[in-house]
Amino acid sequence: MKVSTRGDYASRALLSLALHADTDGPTTVRDIADRTGLPQPYLEQILLALKGAGLVRSKRGVGGGYILARPPDQITLAEIIRAVDGPIALGDFGQPHTDGACDHEGQCVLLSIWHTVGAQIRKQLEEWTLADVTGMARGDQPWPEPA
Repeated sequence: MKVSTRGDYASRALLSLALHADTDGPTTVRDIADRTGLPQPYLEQILLALKGAGLVRSKRGVGGGYILARPPDQITLAEIIRAVDGPIALGDFGQPHTDGACDHEGQCVLLSIWHTVGAQIRKQLEEWTLADVTGMARGDQPWPEPA
């Protein structure tokens, strides 16, 4: 699995909102783009997808912008990725047959492995919340150890 640019940008945008959650009122797309170095037009599309998924709320007009819809400890990285990329999977291979009725040699065992690995990736992304990432970014929590 590869995290897409959309998934990375969405995570960075929400991290920016979480890091600045103590400021009064919503944060403009321009402010998020300036702080993260993300292109504003693309960021606007991503924020609309995040809003549709219920991860951010928006306010229009003067003083408008975006805020997190829930506290950072209630938003997982998996939710963010799913909101902009769809289901988290190692590939689009279909389900393995459980009765051994495979069309091609070795297909079933490999499909089973791909699904197992995809489930492990989903599990890892479900375990990290936006609050965890915020703590790491601020230096309050240790970064994950490389495998």
